[in-house]
Amino acid sequence: MKKIITIILSAVLMLGAFAMVGCGDSKQAEDKNNSDLTGWAYIEDKGEMIIGLDDTFAPMGFRDEEGNLVGFDIDLANAVGEELGVKMTFKPIDWDAKEMELKSKRIDCIWNGMSVTDDRMEKMALTDKYINNKIIIMAKDGTVKVKKAEDLAQYNVGTQADSSALEVLKANEAYDTYADKISDYKTYDEAIMDMQAGRIDCIAVDQVLGEYKNSKLEKKMIVCDYDFGDDFYAIGCRIEDKDVAAKLTEALGAVIESGKAEEISNKWFGRNIVILEGYDK
Repeated sequence: MKKIITIILSAVLMLGAFAMVGCGDSKQAEDKNNSDLTGWAYIEDKGEMIIGLDDTFAPMGFRDEEGNLVGFDIDLANAVGEELGVKMTFKPIDWDAKEMELKSKRIDCIWNGMSVTDDRMEKMALTDKYINNKIIIMAKDGTVKVKKAEDLAQYNVGTQADSSALEVLKANEAYDTYADKISDYKTYDEAIMDMQAGRIDCIAVDQVLGEYKNSKLEKKMIVCDYDFGDDFYAIGCRIEDKDVAAKLTEALGAVIESGKAEEISNKWFGRNIVILEGYDK
């Protein structure tokens, strides 16, 4: 009798093991099928879009006093997600590694005040431009006088590492005159703290961020006369995911048309700075 029971138990255990293997194979096959998907089909299959951002870039995306992610881009992305019928999930990333995060599929797009550059146009599928920003120079007080790029050679200049401002500084024809005066920081908050402490004289910064930070400092910083011209923002997708960029552009257009984008812009900037503009061929 004991022998019969032992045989039955062994058979049951073997069947269970085969069932588990079968389930495992099925799960692996499902995961493989998902990983084979690309573009909008991949996003639609997941039902969510993972957005990479720098969570210190106020007012585009940052932490409030309770630690919640808030900002203009957060609100705009959620409105676009509603239009597309997908959940928007926000993932703070190391801004220096954003291209690697995108390529490895740890995120699906970069959406956080990212400037349009020739390099990014070659490496990413970009949406239409949705904000026209500028790169400006802000100083602790009026003793810093910058009326042309060459004037930066007289001052110690701070900016964020791998930022649009740093790219613009390097691209300027006067770069060699002030190259050794530039210090890059992990975040703009660190650069502003060093400026307030007198370790640097001024910062090169996105206008939207600089103005927002200045409003929180009771407008203690001054804006210098010189700026580096237009600096457009766009959303960056994987280079092969042009259909995702097109979907986002279409949804942005709908959110603008409905008036929701203007409402969000007024909330964060006190005016409507949203555009939707393509690229010169």
